[in-house]
Amino acid sequence: MAPRVTERDLPALLDKDDPAVFRVHQPHGRSPYVLLADHAGQQVPQALDGLGIAQAERDRHIGWDIGIAGTTLALAHRLDAWAIEQSYSRLVIDCNRPLTSPTLIPAVSDHTPIPGNTGLTAAQRQQRIDAIHAPYHQRIAAELDARAAAARPSLLVMMHSFTPQMNGHPRPWHAGVLYHRDTRFAAPLLQALADEGDLVVGDNQPYSVSSSSDYAVPVHGEGRGLVHVELEIRQDLIADAAGQQAWAERLARIFTRLQPDLLALTT
Repeated sequence: MAPRVTERDLPALLDKDDPAVFRVHQPHGRSPYVLLADHAGQQVPQALDGLGIAQAERDRHIGWDIGIAGTTLALAHRLDAWAIEQSYSRLVIDCNRPLTSPTLIPAVSDHTPIPGNTGLTAAQRQQRIDAIHAPYHQRIAAELDARAAAARPSLLVMMHSFTPQMNGHPRPWHAGVLYHRDTRFAAPLLQALADEGDLVVGDNQPYSVSSSSDYAVPVHGEGRGLVHVELEIRQDLIADAAGQQAWAERLARIFTRLQPDLLALTT
């Protein structure tokens, strides 16, 4: 019987020329808002040789949440809010998936085969978890722990973007407000976005949240009892800097207006 290959037997996944797993913005931000961008980046470790797909494929929505990095950064600056963006493509490992999810490391994404994800051993899967997924969420947990220890409230916002159409079907929503069991943040945000008067807003659309398909809401939000929401913005609206700044301005205005009522829910 051949000896079992463990993670220690594999070449390192990340080396000194690869980017850091995450970037933190406004590290000393005074706002109660905490912004997470799980799908902000599209990097692939050099050791994975582009996952066997062209850069053009990684530039598509399958590789990252188009526009969300710039939107999150602009919003963090306007709110003076702590924010974190994950650097690596969701095709390397999806940091908004539970470790048991079949789409944690997808072999196919939106009908596109990902050769670099085919036939992975248990050790290779664990290596990606240990190198990327775990340290990213450990950093979030450390920040939330520190804020709790300092009696600082946290209003948690998971920032995402979605495609204008999927499987040939147009998606009419400009934004979607997602939640699982806890609607304390979602309900007033849905109303506030609807009150803007120029938006079609999805209520748990174009996706819904569950403990089997998502990580951040069940673990960081519900798991800690924090007031939280997941926000989706349609990608064509934030594909360029102008759109990102416009949405950051809109959201900063809305979040600032909602903040007193949301904070009252944390006491």
